[in-house]
Amino acid sequence: MSKRYKRLLSVIISIVLLAGIATAVGAVDIFSLKNSEQAAMASDSDTIILRVCNWEEYIDTGDWDEAIELDSGEMKGENSIVKDFEDWYYQIYGKKVVVEYSTVGTNEELYNMLTLGDEYDLICPSEYMIMKLMAEGWLEPFSEQFFDKNVTENYYTRGVSPFIRSTFDENTINGEAWSRYAAGYMWGITGIVYNPEEVTEEEASTWKIISNDKFKRQITIKDNVRDSMFAAVGAIKSDKLLSSSFLNAADYKERLSAEMNDTSEETIEQIQEYLQAVKDNAYSFETDSAKADMITGKVVAGYQWSGDAVYTMDQAEKDDFYLDFAVPRESTNLYFDGWCMLKNGIKDSEEKKQAAEGFINFLSKPENAVRNMDYIGYTSVISGGDSPVVYDYIKWNYGAEDGGEDTVTYPLGYFFSGDTEDKKYMLTVPAEQTHRQLSAQYPTEEMIERSAVMSYFDTEENARINQMWINVRCYNIENVPVWAWIVTGLVIAGLIVLAVRKHFKKKVYIK
Repeated sequence: MSKRYKRLLSVIISIVLLAGIATAVGAVDIFSLKNSEQAAMASDSDTIILRVCNWEEYIDTGDWDEAIELDSGEMKGENSIVKDFEDWYYQIYGKKVVVEYSTVGTNEELYNMLTLGDEYDLICPSEYMIMKLMAEGWLEPFSEQFFDKNVTENYYTRGVSPFIRSTFDENTINGEAWSRYAAGYMWGITGIVYNPEEVTEEEASTWKIISNDKFKRQITIKDNVRDSMFAAVGAIKSDKLLSSSFLNAADYKERLSAEMNDTSEETIEQIQEYLQAVKDNAYSFETDSAKADMITGKVVAGYQWSGDAVYTMDQAEKDDFYLDFAVPRESTNLYFDGWCMLKNGIKDSEEKKQAAEGFINFLSKPENAVRNMDYIGYTSVISGGDSPVVYDYIKWNYGAEDGGEDTVTYPLGYFFSGDTEDKKYMLTVPAEQTHRQLSAQYPTEEMIERSAVMSYFDTEENARINQMWINVRCYNIENVPVWAWIVTGLVIAGLIVLAVRKHFKKKVYIK
């Protein structure tokens, strides 16, 4: 069969697969917000309906069993944070708001929903989708009022981490900063959760572990193209990324970003070949199951987002099973999820825009940032500004007991004040936390230095990497050996001959 026909068949398979994915897309409501009281509110012509779409299990739903008792005060989530927002907004602005809250599973599902006509006022995409939506003109810019630090209720601009603020200010799309259209929610890095009884820290501190046949069928990898591609780039370019000339370059950060976002045809071919080998070596490509697989000991290592890594280590520790976290030496993915307003939802409504910005600000109140972190396990972008609540929460979780042995000083100034040497944010912690939950939730500045943000890819680049992923996860028709095509052709020919014979036998019988 000619390459032209093989490629045509490959395209058909791709279209069928993508069509199947598209039909599975949909939002799932997680809050029942239509009780009698809210229904009455919604019938009021003065009520603002705010349509919010977020990730699954990514906000505090209330009903806490125990309170968080910090030096700065006690907090407990009795209601969902959505319900608390509705009450707060009415108290502050004298306007009734009903939140229609929905969830989605992936950035791609969210984008498909938007292109199919679903309308939301406020969404929470990841960094590369924020870039895509900015580039395509979907997003409504924040009001000037939102950035006014003199407004008490502007908890986001008053309390966002200096590190996060500079990241959102310095990264641009078409000359406009992310911060004009996106407010951070949660952030983190990626790395390897591993069983230190089976895997050494050195073995876990490289992306090459996912293809290390010493751990055949004992490692998990992420089942999405961008995360798996990032790991593959780190592995195939490991020697270059770790070379002294590369590490000591004056423009190291710019070079690292360019290498980790390389979508050239040559690199994509190498990534495909590498991931196909990983597919044979890994226990599974997964989205959520690796947490249970690590806790039960089915696998010895897994590629994880930092929030899931913290959850996995916490749950394993309850059974006296201790797992560690390593950040690959080559690079780690610095990821963000951020709140964005949609033009087709806001539709020039000042009331709706104020409600959307109010929702972001309410979630950014330090006490609410802590509630959300405690519930979902990920790290809020909020440091708290003048409020000590967030730092107290970290001390409550990770601070060493007075007189404890084997402790170290863990600097967090880069996140809280912008100064790594700030003595106010030098936290004394058990030494083990330098490679466990604390290092996952609040990586050191050295780890951040070797991080890269995944970029927005254009249409041609996306087509290239999506086809690569289909080839890896499904079937690469281009690599089918000649003998297989011959056998397939003979089988098809045989079926045709049988069909023709049956056809003529039927005609003779009838005659």
